[in-house]
Amino acid sequence: MLIKTKLPEFKGKPLIEIPENIPAIGFMEGDFGEAVLEEYKGRVEKDYNNLDSLDVLSYEHGNPVRYEEGIVKGSNPFSVVLVNQIVGQEGLRVARQSDLEKALKLDSLNLKGTYEDTALVLRKGKEPNSYLAKDLLKQIGKTKLPVMIPLSSLELRKDSDSPYALSFNLIGDFVYAPILGEETGNFNSDDLNQGTGLPSKLSNEGDRIIYTRNSGLSRLGLDRDSYLDSDDGHFAYSDDFGRVVVVSDHSVK
Repeated sequence: MLIKTKLPEFKGKPLIEIPENIPAIGFMEGDFGEAVLEEYKGRVEKDYNNLDSLDVLSYEHGNPVRYEEGIVKGSNPFSVVLVNQIVGQEGLRVARQSDLEKALKLDSLNLKGTYEDTALVLRKGKEPNSYLAKDLLKQIGKTKLPVMIPLSSLELRKDSDSPYALSFNLIGDFVYAPILGEETGNFNSDDLNQGTGLPSKLSNEGDRIIYTRNSGLSRLGLDRDSYLDSDDGHFAYSDDFGRVVVVSDHSVK
């Protein structure tokens, strides 16, 4: 009688052509994260006089005994936009909401217990952030609201009239997102628009929550429980649970 034995894993070679530019996603870690942060802090000091709303990122060294790399901590919309301007010189960009949803689905990143800023939500030229909201309304022109503006579609502008001494220039795309005008509710992880990373509809039995509001300009991103948060109007706030996520995807500029 033959005895079936479990064979070792077969390690072959790819039998298809591997693309040169495979999309990748990751935190600002290791030497890369440390170098970006050094450039970031230099710009904050030289170009923005160490504004408190930008002086929010820090590097925590890893533990070599546990083979942990160091990582950059902190995040707010201003800091993510400035990071995007830096990494964009190397053909990279900061993550959009759709990128984070793909990472969640594929388990590419451990996003539990952290938060990530990906976009702004513009609903009306009122509070919160009415000054910035009105400025962006002028730039986007006549369009239906609310709209989602990815942080990768913005750049910083010094503005002494702004409450933050900063404003945004729109340099990329934005999208009409009616779901962001609905009331806070549940949605299903499997019911997302792949292009935007936003829920297609709300569901009482959904496994995740989207938090919304009805006016002004707010942050959008994942919170620590992977809920979708689009109601936070505190643009300068950051803490050590924040992470800036970078994407290399040469098909998207």
